[in-house]
Amino acid sequence: MSNQAPLLKVEHVKKYFPVYTGFLRRKTGNVKAVDGVSFELKMGETLGLVGESGCGKSTLARTLIRLYTPTGGKVLFRDQDSTKLAGKKLKSFKKNMQMIFQDPYASLNPSHTVGYIIAEPLKVHHPELSTAQRNEVVRSLLQKVGLNSDCNNRYPHEFSGGQRQRISVARAVSLKPEIIICDEPVSALDVSVQAQILNLLKDLQDELGLTYLFISHDLGVVEHMCATVAVMYLGRIVEKAPANTIFGNPQHPYTKALLQAVPVVGKGKPESGRTLKGDVPSPLNPPSGCPFHPRCSLAKSECKVDRPKLRPITRDSSHEVSCFLVN
Repeated sequence: MSNQAPLLKVEHVKKYFPVYTGFLRRKTGNVKAVDGVSFELKMGETLGLVGESGCGKSTLARTLIRLYTPTGGKVLFRDQDSTKLAGKKLKSFKKNMQMIFQDPYASLNPSHTVGYIIAEPLKVHHPELSTAQRNEVVRSLLQKVGLNSDCNNRYPHEFSGGQRQRISVARAVSLKPEIIICDEPVSALDVSVQAQILNLLKDLQDELGLTYLFISHDLGVVEHMCATVAVMYLGRIVEKAPANTIFGNPQHPYTKALLQAVPVVGKGKPESGRTLKGDVPSPLNPPSGCPFHPRCSLAKSECKVDRPKLRPITRDSSHEVSCFLVN
């Protein structure tokens, strides 16, 4: 996989939301939700994206699939910049990149049957299919995700949370996409159900050759699912490396703090001195220099003035860190 050309290449992607105040609604600033994110995703790979709530993970996901129009940067899918696409070309791009949303209770239209929900993407992208052909595809997809094929006439409220997320997975794979963005796909589910959905995602990846961008704040889930992990803080990636390196030899102070804050079975909660202090700063008014320096116990004067760049620290460039304290 190391010599393989990237399927998706994200270059300096930004997403700013303008802020308007006053009676005349004058623009007074920007919420810099995503502020220059770059990474590559290879075919068949699962890249994990982790970080605290509010660091821009979900905004990045919605920007990549063009639910949001990016403020800047490039999203190259098979070397074609999707940020410049419109009309039929954009429609074709969206067919190849689908998304599984966090809340299965909110992502399914309660007024439509399950069969209608799964068949809707087929109507849009494959109008040549007859109603009978679409229904057959829907039944096949329901079976593939572990549901009874005869439940296509039922409504979302008749299913449990885990079953609803299976329906969301069926809808996401209905168009045979090459990339699926999983935005916290199990965080709204009971622990007993989470493993079932994760195993389903892995089975579908092996069967269909899917590529995942897996977003989660649960580091245990990320370690189980992902080959590579990128750590995001205040709209930027601060560390990226193979999963075994991130969990075995983290370098950025923020990554270390995230890992140290995870409770260990048999040891209870982490000590207060090892947990992250304070909240993520506002992206409307981010700190100068390194955005993590107000919460970093190791910060030096340089960290408060200059912003470190994401740079490789290994010969093979597999481990990248954005920190002045790391050589």
